[in-house]
Amino acid sequence: MNIKNKGTDLLVSSFGDVLNKKYDLVILPWGATEPHNLHLPYLTDCILSHSIAVDAAKIAKDHFGVNSMVMPPITLGAQNPGQRELSFCIHARYETQKAILTDIVSSLHIQGINKLVIINGHGGNCFKNMIRDLSIDYPDFLIATSEWYTVLPAKKYFDTPGDHADEVETSVMMHYYPELVNLKNAGKGKYKSFALESLREKVAWIPRNWQKVSEDTGIGDPALSTAEKGKCFANAIADKYAQLFAELSRIEETGIYEKENDK
Repeated sequence: MNIKNKGTDLLVSSFGDVLNKKYDLVILPWGATEPHNLHLPYLTDCILSHSIAVDAAKIAKDHFGVNSMVMPPITLGAQNPGQRELSFCIHARYETQKAILTDIVSSLHIQGINKLVIINGHGGNCFKNMIRDLSIDYPDFLIATSEWYTVLPAKKYFDTPGDHADEVETSVMMHYYPELVNLKNAGKGKYKSFALESLREKVAWIPRNWQKVSEDTGIGDPALSTAEKGKCFANAIADKYAQLFAELSRIEETGIYEKENDK
């Protein structure tokens, strides 16, 4: 945590830091509590989504004059079979996550804030149906959702990207919190694909049983991870989010949809 981010990061902000300030939007990092191979913290998804959100908020303020507040990350994520049986892995049901999001939206709405961006760091989370429901209950409240690790193609930044505790997550964590990464302890992240061709080709989806897929909970080899790769990727993503925040802050003037003469 960086106290220089007071007024932008709620983790370090006091009421005095925000009093009488107008905020254009709120950013909600959302992660999970789950093992990340043998070398990354349980809260990796929370830490990374929050760190990127704070960087993006600072860029949006400095470059576009957008005031945004980054909320503390939500630690409750949806887990696959085979994960929730592992020590200290916490599975949050859809209903639990929806209740949390609803309470956050309700609170912000009362306070006069009507824009929220979810930055998701956990592949098991899905917010689309929740947002559709909330758009009926709060028609004047805009909620956007995004997965930070899909904003840009990881293959352009990494040698062997996977999808859990891999080179991507490990590198970005090494950039932000190198003291929390012990790469020497990392498993190889070997994993098994589905035997059924249709499932491999994504004709249909079923949840993977994590303990049958991976021995160390990792999916993807983190061996080539570096802080430099992580910094390059994280900075590029933060820039993209800052642009998003700037555009969302102006939608009352620009509108969300194209006008006829824009085509």
